Amino acid sequence: MKNLGLGIRITWYLLSVFLISGFLGFGQTVQANEFLNWDALLKKYVAFKTIEGIPLYAVNYQALGNDPLYRTVIADLEKAPVEGFNTQEEKLAFWINAYNIMAVKMVLDHYPLKSIKDVAGLFSSVWKLNVGTVGGKARTLNEIEHDILRKMGEPRIHVAIVCASLSCPDIRPEAYTSERLHEQLDDQMKAFLANPQKGLQVEETNQRLYLSSIFKWFA
Repeated sequence: MKNLGLGIRITWYLLSVFLISGFLGFGQTVQANEFLNWDALLKKYVAFKTIEGIPLYAVNYQALGNDPLYRTVIADLEKAPVEGFNTQEEKLAFWINAYNIMAVKMVLDHYPLKSIKDVAGLFSSVWKLNVGTVGGKARTLNEIEHDILRKMGEPRIHVAIVCASLSCPDIRPEAYTSERLHEQLDDQMKAFLANPQKGLQVEETNQRLYLSSIFKWFA
C-alpha cells in the first residue's frame, strides 16, 4: 500500500511537470510552426535578381499574396503569444519575423504600388499606420521597430528588418530562428556592406568611403 501511494505521488508529479512544461512551451511551439510557414513562403517567392542596376533579393509580391499559406501566416501571427520567451534570441527572432511579415503585408494591402512610402499621404508616415495585428494587438511598423526591437540593444536588427525599398537591406530568403540568429544577422551585415549599391561604396581614387544612411540614422 505504501508502494502504491508512492507510485501515485510519482505519477502525479511527472504529470504535473509534463503539463507545466507543455504550457510553458506552447507559445514557442506556435511561434516555431508559424515561422516555418513564413520560411516556406520566403524560400518560394524571394529570388536574387538585378533591379535598376541594383543586385538584390526581391519578393514576388503578387505570387506570395495569392498563396493560401500567406493568409495562414497572417492569421497565426494575429493570435501568437508575445510573452514568455525563453531567451533574448527567441524574442528577437520573433519580432524581426513579425516586422518583415507586416512590411510585406503593408505592400500587399495596397498592391500594386511603386514604393511602400506611397501608402501614406503627404502629411502622414507609412511607418505609423496600423498595419495588422500581432499577438492580439494592432501594431504599426514604427512600434515594432522602435518600441520593441531597438530597446533590445541589438544594432544588427537594422540589416534584418526590411522597408520594401530598393536601397534598404535585402529581405532574407528564409525566416530568422533563435538557434541561428547571430549567424543570420552577421551574414546580413556582410551582404549589406558587400553591396556597393546599398551598404558600402569605396572610391579608391578619391580615397573615400560612402556608407548607407542607416548607419547615420541609428548610430
